[in-house]
Amino acid sequence: MTGNPQASAQRDSHAHRPAPPREANDQVVTSLITAAWAIALVVTLILLAVGVLPAGQRWWVWTCGTGVAMGVFGLWYVPVLQRNRARDAARHAAETAATGGQASTGGQPSTAGQADPAGQASGPASGYTSRDNGSKTVSSTETPGSSTRS
Repeated sequence: MTGNPQASAQRDSHAHRPAPPREANDQVVTSLITAAWAIALVVTLILLAVGVLPAGQRWWVWTCGTGVAMGVFGLWYVPVLQRNRARDAARHAAETAATGGQASTGGQPSTAGQADPAGQASGPASGYTSRDNGSKTVSSTETPGSSTRS
């Protein structure tokens, strides 16, 4: 096979590139799901009125009604949740700006540029902040390179 090795290497690098995260409009998603539950509720009520829905399957009416009720609650709650998150993010940004870009240390003195007991540099220069509390247990937050997220 004769081909341009640079082009195939470039093609391979694009194949392994992770997809960018996608954000959805929460109000639109909640509205569409609520509308789908409302349509299902109308259909089940029609089937119930016509007599096609057997007595043992009437729980579908309650399921659809619950879906509509939860969707209406979601339409109210999602904007409240987003406002609260935006307010918390703004407050966190203001606190970070007020402290000169350093995160709060919980009342402990700054150890910028000093080494922790394990010999690792800590502080803003290295990006590592020691969380040593005297415990001999190693958690995933103290072990560089490991993660509990999947």
